Amino acid sequence: MSSISYEDVRAAAGRIAGDVRPVTVAPVDPGTFGPADGWLAYEFTQHTGSFKARGAANFTAAHRAAGTMPEAGVVIASGGNAGLACAWAAARHGIPATVFVPETAPPVKVAKLRRLGAEVRQVGTEYAAALEASREHIARTGALESHAYDHPLIAAGAGTLLEEIRAALPGLDTVVVAVGGGGLFSGVAAAAHHHGVRVVAVEPENCRALNAAIEAGRVVDVPVRSVAADSLGARRVTHMALDWARRAEAVSLLVPDEAILDARRALWDDRRLAVEHGTAAAYAALRSGAYRPAPGERVCVVVCGANTDPSDLVRPGE
Repeated sequence: MSSISYEDVRAAAGRIAGDVRPVTVAPVDPGTFGPADGWLAYEFTQHTGSFKARGAANFTAAHRAAGTMPEAGVVIASGGNAGLACAWAAARHGIPATVFVPETAPPVKVAKLRRLGAEVRQVGTEYAAALEASREHIARTGALESHAYDHPLIAAGAGTLLEEIRAALPGLDTVVVAVGGGGLFSGVAAAAHHHGVRVVAVEPENCRALNAAIEAGRVVDVPVRSVAADSLGARRVTHMALDWARRAEAVSLLVPDEAILDARRALWDDRRLAVEHGTAAAYAALRSGAYRPAPGERVCVVVCGANTDPSDLVRPGE
């Protein structure tokens, strides 16, 4: 089983320094998180609009340094954000990128992929179909396979986010993060565990790959039915995510779609942040009371992606 260590996160931080945007943290209004000292990490301002740029930058830099990037370039299957990050990282170095996405991928993400110069191929209605097609392409061309979340270099790159949050917020007690396939969670958990920071993993009630794996004691397939399925809709979590959930003793929470919709609306109404439904899941855990921090607990919620159509957020007359 491939996994990562804190040393992998530190190595990733060295590789991608200067290539990614340092995260900005912003305080929430007093009382927003009850008696806690609450903060938001604005990772949605990252290159390509999500945390995925960190993992893609690390993956690309590591393979270039090792001389293992083929002339055929890199291939990835992605619902959107990972593909955007892969295309961005490849374009920075003149590397060809082919991105397989489901036919249901949000048009805003597909359009961005093409603007980044990637060859986009839309296959099937779920991530699994795009993944199968991408692997057939790799077998034919010899291109290098990246992954949306299940790769040590991708997860370690994502974990650099926690290093930056902790540097910005000395005394950080808890980080709250949305979970899909588990790449961000694995990297953040590896770094958080090293520093003694609690990790709260949040998933929609009907996209609960990590929660189900913890409950079963092994990785299992789960149904995918949520308003946040386009970014958190993995059918199974990675083995390294389950490993880190155990090692870091992560708090696993589920939130209903109604709470996600409410949280997304609140981020727009209160801060004019137009974020993805998956991103709003982490904020929903605090807003809905699924996670209740202790008095004085220093809590940071990762606001991890904003590749969304904001038209449903703007009320008439605004």
